[in-house]
This record gives sequence, C-alpha cells and structure tokens, in this order.
Amino acid sequence: MIEISRRPYAYRTSHRLDELEFVQPDGTQLKLLLKDLRRSELGPARRVKPRLVHNPRREVEAYRVLADANLGTPICHNSGKHWLLLEKVQGVELWQVGELATWVDVARWLAAFHDHFASKPPSSVALLDYDAPFFRLWPERARRKHPELRRVLSGYDRVIKLLISQRRTLIHGEFYASNILVAGSRIAPVDWEMAGMGPGVLDLAALLSGWGDSERTAIAAGYRDVSSEVLSAAQLHLALQWLGWSADWTPPPEHARDWLVEALAAAERLGL
Repeated sequence: MIEISRRPYAYRTSHRLDELEFVQPDGTQLKLLLKDLRRSELGPARRVKPRLVHNPRREVEAYRVLADANLGTPICHNSGKHWLLLEKVQGVELWQVGELATWVDVARWLAAFHDHFASKPPSSVALLDYDAPFFRLWPERARRKHPELRRVLSGYDRVIKLLISQRRTLIHGEFYASNILVAGSRIAPVDWEMAGMGPGVLDLAALLSGWGDSERTAIAAGYRDVSSEVLSAAQLHLALQWLGWSADWTPPPEHARDWLVEALAAAERLGL
C-alpha cells in the first residue's frame, strides 16, 4: 500500500503550492508539488496581481508545450483545468549561486530555449501575447504612480518599435534568478505564469537584473549578440511593468530593486 502525505510547501511565492510525498511499500519515496492556479488561491498576491495578466490556464498550457522540448524543465506528471502536479526539482535557486560561470550557462540555456521555440512556435490562446498593445499597457500605469516618468514616456513608441522588431519566440516572462533552479548541469525554470510569445530579449533582461555592467556583459555573451539599444528597451519595459503592476504594490524580496532608478537609467541609455 502506498502512503501519501500532503503539506503546504514552505517556499510558495504566489499560488497555493502543496508538497505531496508518496512512499512505496519498499520505502521508495517520490515528492511532487501540487499547484492550485485559481485566482482564489493566490494568497496576498490576489490583491495586487492585475486581472489582465492572470489566466489559470496559461501555466497548464506552458507545461504542455514544454513537455516534448527536452530542455530540462520540470516534468508535469498530470494537470487539470486549474492545477498542475509537478516534479519537485532537487536544485537551488540561481540567486544563491555566486559563480558567474553558472549564470553564463543559464544564458546559454536561454538561447537554446528561444531558438527551439522560434523554429517551432506554439499556438495557444492561453499564452500571453507580448505585442505592441501589451507593451502600451504599462507606461500609463507606471506614470500614474510616478509622474516623474512623464518626460521619459513621451518617446516610448521607439521602445515598442524596438521590441516588436525582434524575433518572436516562447518566453518565460519572469526569467528572474528566483524562478530558475540549478541542479548540477540541469537548468529548470519554474513558475511559467507569464509565459507567452514575444521577444526573447525580455527574458535576458530579467536574467541580468541586479548585476553590474561587467557582469551583465559576461552573462549576455553566453546568450548571443544583442544590441545594447534593444537590451535597454527590454530593461525599460520590465521596470515599467513592475512599476505599473499595482497602485499599492511593493515587490517581494526576490524582486526588490529600485525599479524607478532602473527605468530612468535605461531611458537615459536610450536617450529618452
């Protein structure tokens, strides 16, 4: 008889996440994660996560698309309309890894991931579309909270043109170090709630967040040649998206950067 235990997962970030442990009669153990994607199970994030980006089907679709790619992403053992039963990857979050070489390896993984889905683009209405209308959502939302952005945003059409001119592929959407597990040579990004089709440079910009210029250059070299102009456009968009996320929202510790300073710095690099 198989013994099953269930308990809340200590490291959940938004949606309800439970750890399931299956113990076979011979003592063999299997640990899985059960993720509830309903908005009602968002916890404190429910109050601030914009409805316009929440779709409980999106991550289910993302794992369906990832299943045959053989890229090391967590195995989805089963899923339903609003839930996922996922492999619990035995790894560490990338932000805990200090060796720059590992970050470069992640950038190489990201390039392979983007190449794969640029040549085999998935089709799903549940995935986000990172297109011009999506990029236009965030400047005004950010300006309401930070009127000092008004001058910067007057030239934002150029940023949108730069981003939509890039090759479209499947993107993670929140490719921050806290969402990337490293298990030896395996790279396993988790939390695909913002997955969609768009310019891959958005994922690269997220990966580079928080690093200084020399480190960013080294990590980006692992990806491929990306113009500084396009990368700055992506960095400006990410900063504005966080600033426009919610009127009374403050970033969780894993995203706690001065996004206003980052937005102004990216805008200055772009000459806005």
